[in-house]
Amino acid sequence: MSAFLTILAAVVTVYVLIYYYLFKCTRRCESTVKLKGKTAIVTGGNTGIGKATALELARRGARVILACRSRPRAEAAVFDIRRESGNGEVVYMQLDLASLKSVRSFAENFLKTEPRLDLLINNAGVMGPGRTEEGLDLAFGVNHLGHFLLTRLLLERLRMADASRVVNVAALLYRLGGVNLPALTAPPRDSAPAPSGWAHVQSYSNSKLCNLLFTRELANQLEGTSVTCYSLHPGVVKTEIGRDMPLWLRLLSVPMGALFFLDVEAGSQTTLHCALQEGIERYSGRYFSDCAVQEVDAKARDDAVARKLWEVSETLCGLR
Repeated sequence: MSAFLTILAAVVTVYVLIYYYLFKCTRRCESTVKLKGKTAIVTGGNTGIGKATALELARRGARVILACRSRPRAEAAVFDIRRESGNGEVVYMQLDLASLKSVRSFAENFLKTEPRLDLLINNAGVMGPGRTEEGLDLAFGVNHLGHFLLTRLLLERLRMADASRVVNVAALLYRLGGVNLPALTAPPRDSAPAPSGWAHVQSYSNSKLCNLLFTRELANQLEGTSVTCYSLHPGVVKTEIGRDMPLWLRLLSVPMGALFFLDVEAGSQTTLHCALQEGIERYSGRYFSDCAVQEVDAKARDDAVARKLWEVSETLCGLR
């Protein structure tokens, strides 16, 4: 019972934090830029914030690639977005971010078939139990490492555009995260107890801090090029991200979600701002919330940790 109360108290704390910040996320992307002739990739574009983002990019005339794991769900989303936007240049390409082999296959296919890339929206995310194909923590592997490799493999194509952007969808929960690289990259132990629901929240928070640090180091690496990058908190949004969490934790989130969470269209606004807003190039590497640049905790500004995370990520992806 004491363990349950501890978890409950932690969840309530998270909800208080969520509630405090929720109503700050009310602005809308004001950019009116059109995207005819440009190409965008949206990972996880078949549902939630990703689908709402892909729909708006399609409405503005972009060729939109939905990079998703599930073919049936992605093809259904392609149908919906084409119908609602009137844009037939919306296509599906298979990508499973929990498999570095799949990431490489996607990048190879994209580079063979698509002549340009203007926007890379690293949107997909997971929270819950499991391991990647390589045996890494699922949240770290999907939310950070898969997107890290995808971005690295597509950088040269991004550089070919006059002005291109990488947008990493992070979360406010980065504030609860930490970067313990030996722990993040450790293989599973057969004798280890099954992780609790709170452990999954912690893993997710760790991966979101990785998103901020990756964005920071990526901006350093890209300084002086035509590519800029941004991370963001989309708001607290009703999505399917926690669908693999324990039942009791999902049930606990239902009343809060019904009362207070943003819908996906509202939740896509800061992503769209980072992808489209003119004049924010000087903020490359920074973190946005509610369509505005925000200051972050010191741990998300640690260049030494960001560089080490980059190096470890390269090693895990076989890039060094």
